[in-house]
Amino acid sequence: MAREQLDVLNALDAAKTQMYHFTAIVIAGMGFFTDAYDLFCISLVTKLLGRIYYHENGAAKPGTLPPNVSAAVNGVAFCGTLIGQLFFGWLGDKLGRKKVYGMTLMVMVIASVASGLSFGDKPKAVMATLCFFRFWLGFGIGGDYPLSATIMSEYANKKTRGAFIAAVFAMQGFGILAGGMQFKAGYPSPAYQVNALASTVPEADYAWRIILMFGALPAALTYYWRMKMPETARYTALVAKNAKQACC
Repeated sequence: MAREQLDVLNALDAAKTQMYHFTAIVIAGMGFFTDAYDLFCISLVTKLLGRIYYHENGAAKPGTLPPNVSAAVNGVAFCGTLIGQLFFGWLGDKLGRKKVYGMTLMVMVIASVASGLSFGDKPKAVMATLCFFRFWLGFGIGGDYPLSATIMSEYANKKTRGAFIAAVFAMQGFGILAGGMQFKAGYPSPAYQVNALASTVPEADYAWRIILMFGALPAALTYYWRMKMPETARYTALVAKNAKQACC
């Protein structure tokens, strides 16, 4: 058995670069793109949340989130990420990369949509539900990070492994850029100093929700292709101990 496993690993390391390698880069890279978008788009959202829910009439400046609320909204997803990395990393070793890869994606899709649907008629209720769903979003992201990197490293051959993993990680930058993009407003409004009340249009309450829910789109689009990916040969040979299937 050990000899068969070694032969499989040597064959994978020496394998020629083929189209499925680049397909894996795109699929795993979209995971990193989505992770970065979901984690960093909140910086835009907090600005809107402050103006919508914490504006005080007559104040010299637009409303801002209280420091403790801002810290919670911005940081709760990272707490979920830490726990998700530990849990899904362990689960990926137990059940296989492919099965858990789909689980993390569904958690991210559901939590992204739920974050945009945060409910309540008072600021505290909205912030509490938003933090709750952002935690579970981070939980899914925490699983996607190690699995995307692991799957890419296990698919790649020895010669191109470093370059392929770097390409996957580079998608984080595009995700951050997408999270920071500001589209030209379809609802022009005066400056806060000119008209404080009219400077925050009623549609702003929809805008921050759409920004958060947009993160579900790239995740949902890649779900089908993730489920079509075969289990990595290295996992099949070393963990599942099925060298014959790994060769196929």
